[in-house]
Amino acid sequence: MTLAYGVLAGGGVCARVGERVVDLSSLDPVFATDSLNAFMARGPEFWEQTRGRLDEGVEVVGEPAMPFAVADYVDFYSSLHHATNVGRMFRPDAEPLLPNWRHLPVAYHGRSGTVVPSGTPVRRPQGQLGEGDFGPTRALDIELEAGVVIGVPSSHGEPVPVERALDHVFGMVLVNDWSARDIQGWEYRPLGPFLGKSFATSVSRWVVPLSELEPFRLAADPQDPEPLPYLREPPWAYDIPLEVELNGAVVASTSTRHLYWSLAQQIAHLTSNGASLRVGDLLATGTISGPEREQRGSLLELSWAGREPIELPDGSTRTFLEDGDEVVLRGEPLGEVRGRVEPASG
Repeated sequence: MTLAYGVLAGGGVCARVGERVVDLSSLDPVFATDSLNAFMARGPEFWEQTRGRLDEGVEVVGEPAMPFAVADYVDFYSSLHHATNVGRMFRPDAEPLLPNWRHLPVAYHGRSGTVVPSGTPVRRPQGQLGEGDFGPTRALDIELEAGVVIGVPSSHGEPVPVERALDHVFGMVLVNDWSARDIQGWEYRPLGPFLGKSFATSVSRWVVPLSELEPFRLAADPQDPEPLPYLREPPWAYDIPLEVELNGAVVASTSTRHLYWSLAQQIAHLTSNGASLRVGDLLATGTISGPEREQRGSLLELSWAGREPIELPDGSTRTFLEDGDEVVLRGEPLGEVRGRVEPASG
């Protein structure tokens, strides 16, 4: 039975053990709060002590809320197959991967204030879609991702070595980085994603401690070229099965094993310039796609930029999301991320 932590809707840290949910708020003042942050800040020794005290909690029934207060949010671009697919779609006459991709974990800084828990409706964003064109996005997409939550901060100005990077991680969540592809396509040059990404990012309501995921860890293929020394480690990944459900139909299935850059390498690169980690930082992997069509983690890839519509069991087709569509991302033991599209405001 995999352990996970969350926060009850009325406040109070709770633990999920199998099908049981246990309220921990009576065990210590650090649990009588509306986020996991104070608990995470106590560090690994206290985390392990808490694991041994779960039977002292009170079993409850109820839905959890947003599990942690997000400090900073960074979204990486760490799936080789996803990056290759995007390159083939938009640079068909050039090398799919940009020259830096195999040398460093590419990323962008997101907006922590628009990270929301699973089940929160997502309003269709508006923005510039091209020259002289402003309105609701016509290319609303999802991105199937995982993410780590930082529990142990680092010092400003001191890079985190790759071999100690995971010491800073409290646990993992499932992530949907909602994307407006037409807004993104018009705005991203030269500085990358901005309004096409910042309107909403959804996360699962449970955080699974990293120690619980050790059974899913496996060796990965060697990286080519060999990374620079600050990123160098034996290649590895977690093999957590993932799937995308659209309006009740599973349209894609993949695994976190398809990440090229490891979670430790992402952290080592993020801090290599001296940037610090904070309690509550969310570091997402970027879209996770495998080599096959049915393993693609975004509608952009599944519909090949809208040129190959996805057929659903009810006879309808999709290239991108329509108002009223519901997407559910699943990845046990990380749980699920659910979101329904609402019409644009006004």
